[in-house]
Amino acid sequence: MELAKEDEIFFSPSLEIENKDTKHGLSISAVGVPNNYEFYIFYKRPKKIKILFGLKEKIDNNYTSDKTGQTKKDVIDCLDALLRNDMEYLASKIGH
Repeated sequence: MELAKEDEIFFSPSLEIENKDTKHGLSISAVGVPNNYEFYIFYKRPKKIKILFGLKEKIDNNYTSDKTGQTKKDVIDCLDALLRNDMEYLASKIGH
């Protein structure tokens, strides 16, 4: 790292927000350059999943879906949905 040039070092700041009551949360990462950011949105929530070839179900408390290539407006809409407990919007926007 000592020999790396400043323009060769990249990072993507992230923010994580969780509703402690519902256990639903969003993690948001920004990538790109100023005035041209792209956002990754990760939606974490408890979800019933099938295991053993669909013969059994269990709750995955940290089930996560993600969507890349999102805009600032997409991030604001998802944060607003989380604050309103609109889980249907988040499931349809970020994934099932």
